[in-house]
Amino acid sequence: MLPLPLPILALVASAYAQFGNVSDYAPSVNVQCPTEPLVRLVSPQNQTLNAQEVAYLNSRSASVLPSQWQAWIGDGSAIGYNLSAFSGKLPKISISVSGGGYRAAQYGAGVLEAIDARNESAKTAGTGGLLQVSSYWAGLSGGSWLTGSLYMNNWPNVSDLVFGNGKELGGWLLNLEMPTPNGYNIFDDKNQNFYRDIIDSISAKANTTISTSITDPWARMISYHFLNGTNTDNFYSGDVEHGAGQFWSRIPATSSFAQLFPPFPIVVADSRPDGQNTTYTPLNSTVYEITPYEFGSWDPSLGAMLNLTYAGTHLVNGQPANSTACVTGFDQAGFVMGTSASLFNSYLDSFSGADERALAYLLGRNITEDDDVANWPNPFQGLSSGTFQDSQHDYLPLIDGGLNLENVPLGPMFLKARGLDFIVAVDSSFDTDNTWPNATALLTTSQRLSTILNSTHQPFPPIPANAEAFVSTGTNRRPTFFGCDPTQSPPEWPLVLYLPNAPPLDGSAPAANTNTFKLQYSQKHTVIILEQVFNNTVGGFVPNTTGADPNWPKCLQCGAIDRSRYKTSPVTQRSSFCQTCFTQYCYDPRNPPSQSELPGRNFVYEDPDPKGLTKAESDFQRHEGAILGGAIGGAVALIAAIIAFLLWRRHRKAKKYAAVHQRSESDVLPLQGISHQPDPSYSYPNMPEARQVQY
Repeated sequence: MLPLPLPILALVASAYAQFGNVSDYAPSVNVQCPTEPLVRLVSPQNQTLNAQEVAYLNSRSASVLPSQWQAWIGDGSAIGYNLSAFSGKLPKISISVSGGGYRAAQYGAGVLEAIDARNESAKTAGTGGLLQVSSYWAGLSGGSWLTGSLYMNNWPNVSDLVFGNGKELGGWLLNLEMPTPNGYNIFDDKNQNFYRDIIDSISAKANTTISTSITDPWARMISYHFLNGTNTDNFYSGDVEHGAGQFWSRIPATSSFAQLFPPFPIVVADSRPDGQNTTYTPLNSTVYEITPYEFGSWDPSLGAMLNLTYAGTHLVNGQPANSTACVTGFDQAGFVMGTSASLFNSYLDSFSGADERALAYLLGRNITEDDDVANWPNPFQGLSSGTFQDSQHDYLPLIDGGLNLENVPLGPMFLKARGLDFIVAVDSSFDTDNTWPNATALLTTSQRLSTILNSTHQPFPPIPANAEAFVSTGTNRRPTFFGCDPTQSPPEWPLVLYLPNAPPLDGSAPAANTNTFKLQYSQKHTVIILEQVFNNTVGGFVPNTTGADPNWPKCLQCGAIDRSRYKTSPVTQRSSFCQTCFTQYCYDPRNPPSQSELPGRNFVYEDPDPKGLTKAESDFQRHEGAILGGAIGGAVALIAAIIAFLLWRRHRKAKKYAAVHQRSESDVLPLQGISHQPDPSYSYPNMPEARQVQY
């Protein structure tokens, strides 16, 4: 191990000298294992959903959704239908929120506000209600931050969630920069308290012999902003857990979930192929989902699900080393969110020149391939040894769910067993020069469904052929329905609504197309983002104008209810009102629209609060050149220090770890050798060749 740079040693020594009580971030090890199997196998021929997931969905479908549909669209006459004719045949709806850091979390919150019937403005407009009739909610990376914040905070409304309610909710505190909340000086007393408490938490986990990584400090930073218990008064206090001890598997214990209020939540993460550190993750790399009940993958290469309560348990062929070798408390909500947003594998690779030299100095060259991911003890070791890329590994190297370019978590929603009818894709990806999406996420999912998942998932409906076609048709700048006219009954694909982050309808300067690595927002800026996103979501578009469409809310209702028609016998004819809506909002590959129909938009970001910088931000701008690490400044310094400390501790505990996990030959069935190299046959046609992964 190379000597650590003096600034890192100083920070680590300072933090270690103030070491406090072990936090609740530490999992419990050597726990008694349950008698029932911890892993269940699934396959294209036996695609069975978790029984508790099914029970939740069935209960909501029977006792909640019918009344919510009636509250949203009344008797259906306003859109040309008789709602009672669809009794027992209502469509199953899902919402998927993309990655993109704070930008994506705020964009997703703005869309949520516009479809939530608890918001009077949305309810009056007619869009408020879509949330209440939805069965699933998925988040990825920055979208997982919104997801975790919603579910772990008991499903509050957006205003209370983001800005606080003066009671139990402190809000997101986006004005405090994530890695350096009290300014760029990492040796400032308040920052030191912040770092000390983070290191205390991670040290507690490291001392259990479970391998930590760069994702652990990242997860703890995320928790300060998105989980409950933190406010401006106690932000730097070590007497507050700051989200530690809040578990994804305990979402069902919240009162909102018990009362069947929210849709069923899913978070997505990718797996890095063995030995691969590249900008792109290939399509055949395993994709995982995390629900309150399970962690695993529906990919045919694996097809296995673990009881989430026992995540962190190392299993071989589905079995623990002994009856008391189980782990609980690994599924920290912050770590789940951090796993879905663990993009260091790609981001560290992207450095060159001065940034690379600064980064190497800060990290002391101690970040290894195992440390720039989220380390999950492998519960699937020995399974599917001929196809599963990590079958022989002790740990799963999980990374940001958008690193395979599926930056909108749509895959879980196309699973055949879930039978979704209407899928809403909320996309705040950073694809273009001005930080707008170009639907690369949809194109990638479509390709993965048709190649890797064609036996397990529904196909994607017809969409433009490539990103350039999305731009030329303008379908990346307005709400668009895809799959409006299936060729069979039941339809061969679900209806998809694409809600991309787009410039304001009226041509005003956009505030929502910020950089993914912008880690601080004034309250004024957040308010403006939410307003712009809300207005776009309730506004639709009118061709060749800069005005909102007063019919769009009802057109949204048309799209949401449309698949119910195919569940009646005979198939109910589409109403004339809804057909008019579909003519305007559907993508017809035979007669594609044009971006020229969307005039007067302003695509260039303009800071809406240039005078809203804090003193720390102003100081940072004046002294930016003095901070090592270039663009990510204090974040690199902080994470480097924590990683250096943890790596030191990890080397010290290596023998102890080996002893704990040692197994006799009789415990482990022999595994067949397989190649872990990515399949070169999977490419990314129609993707911009030089595109950098930005999420």
